[in-house]
Amino acid sequence: MGTGVALVTPMNEQGDIDYKSLKKLLRHTAKGVDYFVVMGTTGESATLSKEEKKQVLAFVQENNPGNLPIVYGIGGNNTQSVLEEIKATNLQGVDALLSVSPYYNKPSQEGIYQHFKAIAQGSPIPVILYNVPGRTASNLTAKTTLRLANLKNIIGVKEASGNLEQCMMIAKHKPADFLLISGDDLLTLPIYSIGGAGVISVLANALPKIFLKIKEYAMAGNLRKAQLEQFKLLEINGPMYEEGNPVGVKYLLSQMGICQPHVRLPLTGPSKELKEKIHSIFKNL
Repeated sequence: MGTGVALVTPMNEQGDIDYKSLKKLLRHTAKGVDYFVVMGTTGESATLSKEEKKQVLAFVQENNPGNLPIVYGIGGNNTQSVLEEIKATNLQGVDALLSVSPYYNKPSQEGIYQHFKAIAQGSPIPVILYNVPGRTASNLTAKTTLRLANLKNIIGVKEASGNLEQCMMIAKHKPADFLLISGDDLLTLPIYSIGGAGVISVLANALPKIFLKIKEYAMAGNLRKAQLEQFKLLEINGPMYEEGNPVGVKYLLSQMGICQPHVRLPLTGPSKELKEKIHSIFKNL
């Protein structure tokens, strides 16, 4: 499956969506990624209206270089609301949903299982689970993931727990066609090495060709060259999240002339210190 880019949503100084820059971003990322992920966390889905989300999806579909597959984010901690949003969204031309594990109300593993089972049954297209304990305050365990992997309409998991043991347990016991996808850019190569299907990446917004090389070298069995590409991300990755995602990567994109660095409250633009850090690292990179 390779690299999916969790697309940022470019904005102008007034906070309106900048579609001209979004078109530029799509052309840039298409140089190295295998599919687009629209309305993930990196797309600031939490602060976009339902209408804006639909407009962004339609724009990506109409301005899709290479006609790449599209994964669309619909998730939440109210199962019924998620099902209603799925029903109200035109998913024609969308290849899969990315749905985050329920946050804030901290359900049991059985509750998480039943939540995703209902989504799988209510979705007209395949579903990719999204496990990100740092945001949800609960972990989608390997045991629960493997239970869900046996459901007909669930095709993979974006694993952002940072727990390689958990990822290995999934890789060992999953169905052959179930996709284990890294949710952490720095674990892209380790996930490939245990039989994973690639990464859904933040940094691929700015550096798509590095992820293309990691994939190509990993698939060719050239571990040393894959390592060298992976290590290029080591210093730049941390600053991407220091002041909230996508603050860091939007500033990096602004330095590349792709979009402006503006984000919506409660996120704010990068501090002077973070700007200097990103500029220095990117210059050396």
